[in-house]
Amino acid sequence: MQLFVVPNMLMVGPPGAGKTLLARSMPGIMPKMSIDEALDVTRIYSVADQLSEHTPLIQTRPFRAPHHTISNAGLVGGGHWPQPGEISLAHRGVLFLDEMPEFGTRVLEVMRQPMEDKIVTISRAQGSLTFPANFQLIGAMNPCPCGYFGDDLKQCTCSHTMITRYQKRLSGPLMDRIDIHIEVPRVDYEKLSDERFGESSADVQARVEAARERQRDRFAELDAVACNADMGPGEVRVYCHLGADASSILRNAMKQMQLTARAYHRVLKLGRTIADLAAEEEISPAHLAEALQYRERSNLH
Repeated sequence: MQLFVVPNMLMVGPPGAGKTLLARSMPGIMPKMSIDEALDVTRIYSVADQLSEHTPLIQTRPFRAPHHTISNAGLVGGGHWPQPGEISLAHRGVLFLDEMPEFGTRVLEVMRQPMEDKIVTISRAQGSLTFPANFQLIGAMNPCPCGYFGDDLKQCTCSHTMITRYQKRLSGPLMDRIDIHIEVPRVDYEKLSDERFGESSADVQARVEAARERQRDRFAELDAVACNADMGPGEVRVYCHLGADASSILRNAMKQMQLTARAYHRVLKLGRTIADLAAEEEISPAHLAEALQYRERSNLH
């Protein structure tokens, strides 16, 4: 599987498979922050009184991992004098929600609007404050309460009703906003004991930086668009053109997978990102097929 920069992602797998490790490695392959991004993040931490006196300018992408007992105000911000919440503290970085179904339903649902608009507005009697919230959501969950539904080695002890109820804690509208759904299986002994090294984070980051540079060149004349994730429907129509074969694949997928209009645009933007990582000008059928196979699958929800 290739690793991406901006899309929201949900990892599903048994305990100990490495979901948290994968999430924590994500900031290491993301593009380095520009000076404008660093100033944005630093302002938020200064307002939240979380800026260290030894670090006057934050230059590394934030990684926030709140506990599932967090309140609405803790996640999106609030208080008598509104303060930024975790989604704003994760601005330009990663918000990691481990054991995602354990978060309160209302806590998860209040993220839906910021995930679309990249900002959160908090209204009080004294007035309204708007905080930036352009973050990458990475969620992790077990496939069932015991954690072993579908596992090859350990038998699941949950009933079908328990599994369905557990997975339904994540609503359809929230799942529709997640671009990449992947299964993280148990890691076998051969892979754990293999002495060969895989691709380093620095090499992956270099590939990601090259893809981001292509996006900066593509959108150089657009003020509100800096990368593929920033594209609206109008930009998607212009910059995500598909050939006849790719169009046919997407047309069939729309019917078979019952994709929403939001999912349609997200698949195209993800396909555009996959093409950029492969240094390709056009979104090929292979790029589009890869983007589609990351959509939510019925056996996971």
